[in-house]
Amino acid sequence: MIIPLPLDLLSDFPPHHCLPFYLKFSHCYCASYPTRFFFVLLYFISFSPLSTTFSPSLCLCVLISGFAFGMLRVPNKPQNMAILLLFVLVVSLVAADEDAFIGVNIGTDLSDMPHPTQVVALLKAQQIRHVRLFNADSSMLIALANTGIRVTVSIPNEQVLGVGQSNSTAANWVSRNIVAHYPATNITTITVGSEVLTTLPNAAPVLVNALKFIHSALLASNLDRQIKVSTPLSSSIILDSFPPSQAFFNRSWNPVLVPMLKFLQSTGSFLMLNIYPYYDYMQSNGVIPLDYTLFKPLPPNKEAVDANTLLHYSNVFDAMVDAAYFAMAYLNFTNIPVMVTESGWPSKGGSNEPDATVENANTYNSNLIRHVLNKTGTPKHPGIAVSTYIYELYNEDMKAGPISEKNWGLFDANGTPIYILHLTESGLVLANDTTNQTYCAAKDGADEKMLQAALDWACGPGKVDCSPLRQGKECYEPDNVAAHSTYAFDAYYHQMGKAPGTCDFNGVAAITTTNPSHGSCIFIGSGGMNGSFLNGTAPSMNSTSTSSAAGNAFMSSILIIEVIIWSVFFS
Repeated sequence: MIIPLPLDLLSDFPPHHCLPFYLKFSHCYCASYPTRFFFVLLYFISFSPLSTTFSPSLCLCVLISGFAFGMLRVPNKPQNMAILLLFVLVVSLVAADEDAFIGVNIGTDLSDMPHPTQVVALLKAQQIRHVRLFNADSSMLIALANTGIRVTVSIPNEQVLGVGQSNSTAANWVSRNIVAHYPATNITTITVGSEVLTTLPNAAPVLVNALKFIHSALLASNLDRQIKVSTPLSSSIILDSFPPSQAFFNRSWNPVLVPMLKFLQSTGSFLMLNIYPYYDYMQSNGVIPLDYTLFKPLPPNKEAVDANTLLHYSNVFDAMVDAAYFAMAYLNFTNIPVMVTESGWPSKGGSNEPDATVENANTYNSNLIRHVLNKTGTPKHPGIAVSTYIYELYNEDMKAGPISEKNWGLFDANGTPIYILHLTESGLVLANDTTNQTYCAAKDGADEKMLQAALDWACGPGKVDCSPLRQGKECYEPDNVAAHSTYAFDAYYHQMGKAPGTCDFNGVAAITTTNPSHGSCIFIGSGGMNGSFLNGTAPSMNSTSTSSAAGNAFMSSILIIEVIIWSVFFS
């Protein structure tokens, strides 16, 4: 059975890289089998970036090697079942830790660009954990330090020529913009330019050199495993994109694309693609239905069918992603994952852009987020979601071009949502809606004894101020355990900055967008749209401690598992 691996897992350390290590150590006959496993384990741990970013995929490789030794080289042992169960557990842990993600692009062409600390406050409030910058602005990188937010930084197009022509220029860029900020700022990716082939063709001959020079500089700083290097491409370089199975790259770019794909494959990086179904729809002159671009449900007879593969496509996004996979396969590259670096829909347009509306923008982005986080995958790769960055965080009123160019954002410069995303099952991303008005409430029908126990904990060890629940106070009525629990749960949830896991209380609480305030009993999160968090008065989520705690818990689990395996071998 083939287990589909998450996208982040593939990007961090391609699983096929484990093979040479397994072969190398499995033929080391100078040591006992347990010692060989121990050597493999030590090898991966010592060469993984544990000091800065723990790599679960390396851990998976360790367990694969250990499993191979335990199951294949030491047969007929009763302990094998225990090892198998531990192996499955770790694979599950890794998969949970390395799921595909939704991120946002942060453009800066605003007449009143918020201060970097305000930008970061908005990101925290909306639980946005992945961002892409179009430059390497030091003030923004400093503001993102110690937040746990994963950051993609970019070399602007105007700098690509210089970087691609000089190894020393690339080294200086990495030293100044990466080494100076890492690991406090969790930089995970460097993008070299954006759509260089189509917007800056004179730099195309040095693009691959630029990628290699930046990677070499990372290698010299021992950061090449932690930080990937790639370049976003316009989807327009894929010709004959439907049916996807017939797609191929514009052959005039093959002299650049082939060495680029070799580089991406050898470094375990992504093919980055900007996908805009809005433009495909606008340019199709009515051939592409609007519902097909917006991820709206289609009856089977309305879906597009690839006659060569008989795969059914219900949206443009999936068709374009699969077209990229088929185009790479046409050039004999089959193991490079796709990442979508830009996708979105404008909320306003000119008279010749009637479908650039708030409703369509809301529908597209809501469905896109749900599509990625539900791990729907594509028809060619079902269940393997494609990490995607939404274009974009803010409306950029200084952008040149048609009205739609200024209106791709989720927020205006004040942090006010352009529209409320229709999200109900997307976890905490964008706080389930973009108003930041989320609350923690007791679940309907929850056991009263469990509610009382949770209420006692919140008002005691949880350090919630429950004085408003006293008789005669503003939140005493209604006098029942569910109402009192909701107040205490919500107070704790906001007190902890709405951090993941702070609205559970052993399963009797859940996040809601319905304001539970009543009468004179005003709940903490009811300060109006966005409250005043941009002025620093809202509770701040300590992302660093949260992510650190999660990482420490994961590491502790792995170390415990390693100890158990070690003891099994020697028992």
